[in-house]
Amino acid sequence: MKNIVGIRFRKPGKIYFFDPGHLQLKQQDKVIIETTMGLEVGEVAISKKRIDEKALPSPLKQVIRIATPKDIKHDEENRQKEKEAFKICEEKIKKYKLDMNLTEVEYRFDNSKILFYFTADGRIDFRELVKELAAIFRTRIELRQIGVRDEVKRIGGNGVCGRELCCCSFLGNFETVSIKMAKEQNISLNPSKISGNCGRLMCCLKYEQDVYEEKLKRLPRIGAVVKTADGEGTVESIETLKEIVRVKLRDGDETFYKKYPAAEVKIIKNIGREEIDPEEKAHKKELEELEKLEKLDKVNEEDM
Repeated sequence: MKNIVGIRFRKPGKIYFFDPGHLQLKQQDKVIIETTMGLEVGEVAISKKRIDEKALPSPLKQVIRIATPKDIKHDEENRQKEKEAFKICEEKIKKYKLDMNLTEVEYRFDNSKILFYFTADGRIDFRELVKELAAIFRTRIELRQIGVRDEVKRIGGNGVCGRELCCCSFLGNFETVSIKMAKEQNISLNPSKISGNCGRLMCCLKYEQDVYEEKLKRLPRIGAVVKTADGEGTVESIETLKEIVRVKLRDGDETFYKKYPAAEVKIIKNIGREEIDPEEKAHKKELEELEKLEKLDKVNEEDM
């Protein structure tokens, strides 16, 4: 077993695990960490806990020390410099007429580099911009293109559920989501109801998708012919999580509907019927645009 602590470098931001060594750390303590980028100031987000070393992907870097008042003052000075650098960079972007949106500036703790984060629809030739920024700040300059989801993650906010956005509180990596997930989960196909603050499909569509996929494998499709205790009928709708099917049956000239546990019906012909959701039809163009944006974001992420 090994002691670990969770450190967050920015709020919001991903939590990384480090070896606390012999330091007695508690939540919200400021600490100095050695990272691949150099020294950084971080905040303890998860206090010391023990974990099986086999569960760790690689040897953990160690927390160097608890931040001193001098370290904290220097970090605060860097935060102020970031605001000034943001204004200067925005002016230079306008000067070079670059089609990009600056979202954040980040100084390394040791001032060895300044990172400028931006969003753009495509590739940007910012070589002249980098040269001028390097001449102004006299340090290494890095411009890093991010997606709209990363932009909202850095800005922060609350979701339609009323809670802090998942990407700002606990979500480390963005997973691929699709309209198909919303369909399989019987969620409204109104774009305004399935899109997050970033204008893309909500990340939470992914959370229960594995459960839905597993259950749908065991359930008949809508339109399938099934045998029930009351005779043969056609599946009209499905309650996926409860594993209940609503079957259309005939008794002479009369038609009636009845619900059955999926385990109590036998599939005769599992031929699905194409179901067109009224909301899907009403918002067809908007949904197609959302799908295009999702695919474009994925391509851009791979190129970054």
